Amino acid sequence: MLRWLIAILFFANLLAFVAVRGAFGPTPTASGREPNHLGGEVHPDALKVRPVNAAEAADQAVVGAPAPATPIAASALPQ
Repeated sequence: MLRWLIAILFFANLLAFVAVRGAFGPTPTASGREPNHLGGEVHPDALKVRPVNAAEAADQAVVGAPAPATPIAASALPQ
């Protein structure tokens, strides 16, 4: 019984490998299915990289630090 399971899994893996390699045609992600998105791409030469100043860096989260405590106003509920 275990031999049959191993043989079936082996052939399933072999079939998946052959399918990924393109034996049954190109994969759906291989071609551009939405050509209208190509026209709306951002041109990399138009992007500008600038350093972040101290005012902009104040509201950025620090990776690895605890989350900042949010000031919450609490009051007693009426009964």
